[in-house]
Amino acid sequence: MAVDYSRIHRLLKILMYIQGENGWTAKRLAVECGTTERNIYRDMKMLEGAGVPYAFDKETNGYIVRRDFFMPAVEMTLEESLALLALAERIGGEEQVPFTKPAATALSKIRCNLSPAIQQELKQVEDHVAIRLAAINPPEGTEDVYETVRAALARRQVLSCKYDSVGGNHHSGEEFSFKPYTLLFSQRAWYTVGHHDGRRAVRCLKLNRFNQCQLTEQTYEIPKGFTLAKHLGNAWRMIRGTKSYDVELRFDPQFAETVADTHWHPTQELFYQEDGSLIFRCMVDGLDEIVWWILGMGPHCVVNQPSELAERVRDLAAGIVSQYQKPPKAAGKQAAKTKKPARR
Repeated sequence: MAVDYSRIHRLLKILMYIQGENGWTAKRLAVECGTTERNIYRDMKMLEGAGVPYAFDKETNGYIVRRDFFMPAVEMTLEESLALLALAERIGGEEQVPFTKPAATALSKIRCNLSPAIQQELKQVEDHVAIRLAAINPPEGTEDVYETVRAALARRQVLSCKYDSVGGNHHSGEEFSFKPYTLLFSQRAWYTVGHHDGRRAVRCLKLNRFNQCQLTEQTYEIPKGFTLAKHLGNAWRMIRGTKSYDVELRFDPQFAETVADTHWHPTQELFYQEDGSLIFRCMVDGLDEIVWWILGMGPHCVVNQPSELAERVRDLAAGIVSQYQKPPKAAGKQAAKTKKPARR
């Protein structure tokens, strides 16, 4: 007799859901499992025939399974449970970090084995815990690249790639071999760091700029001793320059506390002055990223050193000011010409 593996898979999912949390009705299960309520009722009959001790609980308005049915309770504290909830459901389940949604499914498997006391405490608190990361664009068209890079890392297979570089330089669109060393989520997007054979160097590439990413039969090894931390060095964020700079910034009293509240860089040192201002010192490899951070602080930040950084901030600030020196009427006409019609 042929085995209906799709139904077996659905039965396992139903068990996982109704053990993990309360409130799973036939309608909700049908939506989650991609089937009809009639099929769910049939599945529940099959579970009953298999001796699964479940019941419909009117108080929680959903199916429940006796807690001791499968595994002994997992010994976790409320703090540990909340931490997992925050990471798995609030970040993974809501995909604030793309491609981490399976974390919510994993948490469901853990939740069903928490002790009844922790389950009850978690229920009282979980709806009052929120995490909101920086907004990102939906990762449309990137999931296949993410999965391919992940497979390449797992199997150590070289990738055949084409990539759209920023500014469309002469390397853009050329085919090259790439050996991924790590996947990195930073600055609202996924990247992969690895050896770019075309550039003969380790590069950090943004996943949504790949227009070709395919596994090859060729294999590779990640160099011994390679770590992301060593590769990034003292970069401000992700772009490591070839030269190191001792940076000193002065923040006025109005912004001193705001800056001191955050740990911006591993090498930072903070020194409050008698007038309430703040001296911020750090060592960075390259200035391409920190210059934009400084500009974001507006008039509240002054570069004391190096002079090269002060000049770059001054020139960029002058360019910003020049954009606002056009006569207001001319700027208004230009805006009217480029205004798009409102959607209905």
